[in-house]
Amino acid sequence: MKKYDLLATGMMTFALFLGAGNIIFPPLLGLQAGTALPFAMLGFLLTAVGLPALTLIVLGRLNSSAALTSKLPLWIGTAFWVLLLTAVGPAFGMPRAVTVAYEMGIAPFFTTDMLLPFTVVFCILTYLLAYKPGKLVDYIGKIITPVLILMLAALALSAIINPLDAIQLPSGDYQSKPLVSGLIQGYMTMDAIAAVGFGWVVIQTISSRGASTPKQIAHAATRVAIIYAVLMSVCYIAMGYMGATSTSVAANATHGGVILANYVAVTFGAYGQWLLAGIIILACLTTTVGLTNACAEYCQQTFKAPVPFTAAIVVTLTGVIANFGLEQIIAASLPAILVLCPVALSLVIASQQKSGQTTLMVMLTTLIFGIVDALNILGKMPEGWNTVFQDSLPLYNAHASWLLPCALVMVTAVAKRRLTPAAAY
Repeated sequence: MKKYDLLATGMMTFALFLGAGNIIFPPLLGLQAGTALPFAMLGFLLTAVGLPALTLIVLGRLNSSAALTSKLPLWIGTAFWVLLLTAVGPAFGMPRAVTVAYEMGIAPFFTTDMLLPFTVVFCILTYLLAYKPGKLVDYIGKIITPVLILMLAALALSAIINPLDAIQLPSGDYQSKPLVSGLIQGYMTMDAIAAVGFGWVVIQTISSRGASTPKQIAHAATRVAIIYAVLMSVCYIAMGYMGATSTSVAANATHGGVILANYVAVTFGAYGQWLLAGIIILACLTTTVGLTNACAEYCQQTFKAPVPFTAAIVVTLTGVIANFGLEQIIAASLPAILVLCPVALSLVIASQQKSGQTTLMVMLTTLIFGIVDALNILGKMPEGWNTVFQDSLPLYNAHASWLLPCALVMVTAVAKRRLTPAAAY
């Protein structure tokens, strides 16, 4: 694989992950962390960037996203992929990207509701860019991503060269445990589950660009993951620093989008809104293109469905949901995503296991404790059980109570296999 294609694929991967949430979340973290930003950002990067990068590397070693569930019964593996791609695609991730692009990029310029025409244009553009999967590197990695990086660089340089305010003392949990708080917030970005979905796109792109042997694919995937991790880390650090030095424009801000909008208005004046609109729309567009392509690639490989046909269905559902039922769909999809994220991570962790039985046990164990974490995050856990879990279940307050049971299942399986080498594991 040529170095230029490798760089372009890494930039494409960065753009696929860089949704609006990735841009507007760090400013709030920076504002709240204040002088504890280095520790908070370190924790955040470990989970928000480290987990997705690790997932891409593992998928590269497997040479296929499908191999992640190959040891499971066929119907369970198929159900997992259908649920995951539906949840992060047309049921939740893509409609949210469309509405965020509209609300932050287009709505400020109009006095009337333009969501429907914007959605039509946005979905058509998404379809055209996802129509030919082999062209994603050319469209996104070589054209859109450099433009997006230049826009982000303008924000970053302005924050570094001319910060608005001095960094304040940390607030909330960042006062006593900034590293742990950063770890939790990074985990809650759910980019790890996006990495499992985007794996279809990344591995296919690597294969189409000249990497043919398993070793070449694994090597290229590792380098692509490193490029993604560097670019995303720089973006997060810059946006976090901007938030930490924007106290005067962040009064009563409930999310990073408000901080970002106020910052560009003060720093760039009348052109600030145009800059912000360009960044948000491009970030959301690359995400919807990547998710459409991931859904289409999976359906082509699994059900032999033509890519254009699947892409058309995905963008149509996205447009309908974005306009007529986003809140209801989010309410229904969010619990599924909160459960699917640890399940996907557990499959990545268990990917080197030779036993299908062990992989299934890891998945089922994680599913049970993932439901516990989802109920906790959603505030649906009964008070009595909540108290019990807080006192007795490790990592419950970090929304990762699944991690230790998952590890225990794998350690037990390894120990049993070594004690009984003739057993079938």
